[in-house]
Amino acid sequence: MVLGAAAAGAAGWWWLHQPLRLSAPTLDLSIEPRTLPRGVAQAVRDAGVAVDPRLLYLYFRVSGQDKRIKAGSYELETGITPEKLLSKLARGEESLYAVTLVEGWTFRQFRAALNNEQMLKHDTQALADGALMAAVGRAGVHPEGRFFPDTYTYSKGASDTALLKRAMRSMDKRLAAAWTQRTPATVVKTADQALILASIVEKETGKAADRTLVSAVFNNRLRAGMPLQTDPTVIYGMGAGFNGNLRKADLQADTPWNTYTRPGLPPTPIAMPGKASLLAAVQPADSKALYFVARGDGSSQFSERLDDHNRAVNKYQRGTQ
Repeated sequence: MVLGAAAAGAAGWWWLHQPLRLSAPTLDLSIEPRTLPRGVAQAVRDAGVAVDPRLLYLYFRVSGQDKRIKAGSYELETGITPEKLLSKLARGEESLYAVTLVEGWTFRQFRAALNNEQMLKHDTQALADGALMAAVGRAGVHPEGRFFPDTYTYSKGASDTALLKRAMRSMDKRLAAAWTQRTPATVVKTADQALILASIVEKETGKAADRTLVSAVFNNRLRAGMPLQTDPTVIYGMGAGFNGNLRKADLQADTPWNTYTRPGLPPTPIAMPGKASLLAAVQPADSKALYFVARGDGSSQFSERLDDHNRAVNKYQRGTQ
């Protein structure tokens, strides 16, 4: 009897450390929420692992870790043993994918990136923007700028709705944090206004070192009652009609986002600002500059007076002195 028990124990130990046979080099295993251990064992077999689900279930039970198995999407690779399999399931070591949402992207670009993620479940793909915002709990709110640009990981089959909510909560948190750090130099009156200004700063900044100076120009213009006259807002208002060439006629064509024809801030953000632009919007540099022009190397030339600005335009844009 003792020898028999010892032999059984040795056989069990050998089995736990023996690589399982897979029907492919890599298999996807999906465990739905509230799946019982017996169902997990069967799911492993159904995924393409050559194992007796009854034996696997017995191992789950005997190990004492059967109640620790977590739902999720897992990747099983050649060489995995029953012991490593249970460890992966108990630790919740899911197979994760990532999507990066870039600072300065519009919501339209954001949605396109999500729609291209093949491992996501596209619950919002067919929804109009308004319906999508209702689905994430922000009915009636314009979506632009409301989602924080970052890299987000997700498991296979995760809903794009969940990812959108994460990005939205992240922007809520970042915006609130920036708003508490505002200085008297900023003229925006609300956090939403700060978000709009931050989106403009994001689109107008070519070099990170210029960010707070760009913010200073727009804060100074708002304080003085001058129109912002920023091209990215005009381009945003043109929507899909923009062909990459901004003409004088476009600057004169009125839309709610045309800051040449309308005073103050546009009605909504024009892009997704990152953390640095959120802070710059409420912490502008100590500068009296009212103008800036691109130098052509990513940086900008800032001026307090119009005649200085015109000379800078001639130098950097027209190639004349």
